[in-house]
Amino acid sequence: MQLVISSAMLADLQQLARVAAQQEICGILFGRDGRVSARRPTRNVAADPGRHFEIDPRALIDAERGERNGGDAVLGYYHSHPSGTVRPSITDAESAAPDGRLWLIINGQDAAAWQAVPDGEIYGRFDAIPLDCFGANGQTAAQ
Repeated sequence: MQLVISSAMLADLQQLARVAAQQEICGILFGRDGRVSARRPTRNVAADPGRHFEIDPRALIDAERGERNGGDAVLGYYHSHPSGTVRPSITDAESAAPDGRLWLIINGQDAAAWQAVPDGEIYGRFDAIPLDCFGANGQTAAQ
């Protein structure tokens, strides 16, 4: 598995992370087969949004309902670590379901992709996966 995202979408997310300064941004990624087709920003409802993120449950329910009704499939989630690495935190691992969904972590400059799995290599919850970007001409970084 890999996460494929357009370079423009990734750059936009990085800009949002920089603008948010010390607050973690978060949202839902839509697509299929590891390829992001759309993203939806959500409100971070964590008690301390400077150190943690929690996607607004209503937004998540709406996304799941939309998928069941033939809408875009929920591929995974994104969030930022404003003053940290793009490696999942122990808090990320504790809140992640081992459902195979993909996680994109950004910090305003760097990005990494992870898959939430049972018995993952990171905190028993995440496996690192390749992150591939493609440009306007449709070519990916791997080509």
